[in-house]
Parts: sequence; structure tokens; C-alpha cells
Amino acid sequence: MKLIVKLGLAIVLVFSFAACGNSEKDKKEDLRLDDYGSQPKKEKVETDNTSQDSGDPLANKGIGPVKSIELPADINAEMATNGADIFKKMCSACHKMDKKFVGPAIAGVTERRSPEWIMNMILNPEEMIKKDPIAKKLLIESNMAVMANQGLKEDEARAIVEYFRQYDVQE
Repeated sequence: MKLIVKLGLAIVLVFSFAACGNSEKDKKEDLRLDDYGSQPKKEKVETDNTSQDSGDPLANKGIGPVKSIELPADINAEMATNGADIFKKMCSACHKMDKKFVGPAIAGVTERRSPEWIMNMILNPEEMIKKDPIAKKLLIESNMAVMANQGLKEDEARAIVEYFRQYDVQE
């Protein structure tokens, strides 16, 4: 009796395997990982002349609401303290001052970027990442970690810039 059950089970298994995936149609529609990567993905890259890709990163004002800002020679200590508080609450999960973390290190940013660019990156990261050449490069360097829009107001972004200025002067 056991022999008959085993023989019957073996026959059912053979027919089951024979019925699965043997047709030419199945072979043609079979997806393979090596085939998937062989076709390059075409992606439209948006450009915007306002990004000012002149080669001088300090001339680039970025894309967003801040078109021009005049910074006083002296740092506003009260504004910088407020900016430090905002930075710690809203930005420090991804940014550290002296080392790359999720996002780039912040130390020296006021020497590398215009204040308008910094504020526009804070206020308008989505559009900056799509259109600004520096922001695109930073996205790649940050392993495609997209900067989140924290919904800050212009005066809060300005306070953060003042904090960055104060930090950069201290170094």
C-alpha cells in the first residue's frame, strides 16, 4: 500500500513539474535582471537659467524666493542663537557641523555658497534639487538622500544663515 501511494505521489509530482513553465510563450516573457539593466533609462532633466552655473558657486543664488540679501559685517548674536536653536530642532538629524552625515557638513558653508543659495536650499529644496547644478551634485554626493522641506519661513532661514556665519567665524 505504501509503495502505491509513493508511486502515485511521484507520478503527480512529475506531471506537475512538466506542466510548469515549459511553453515557448513562458520563455519569451521571462524577465531576467541582466535584461532589465541593459536598457538605459531615459530621464528628462529640467534646467533653469536662474541657477547661474557660471562656475563660481558664490555667484549662484539658487532657485527660490530669496533673490538678494545684504548681510551686515557684524553678526547678529541674537539671530545666530535663534538660528542655532532652529538648526538643532529641524536640521541636525541629517546635518552635522564638522562632518558629512546624511547630508553634507555645514562648517564653511558661508565661504562656499552665497547666502541666497543657502536660504533657497532651506526654503525650496525640491526645486533646487531638480534645477540647481550644485544641489544636484550634493544630492549625488549624499547617496541620493533628498533634503526634506521643513516648512521654515524666510526669517527662520535667515537666522540659520546667521548661525552658520557665526560658526564659520569661530573656526
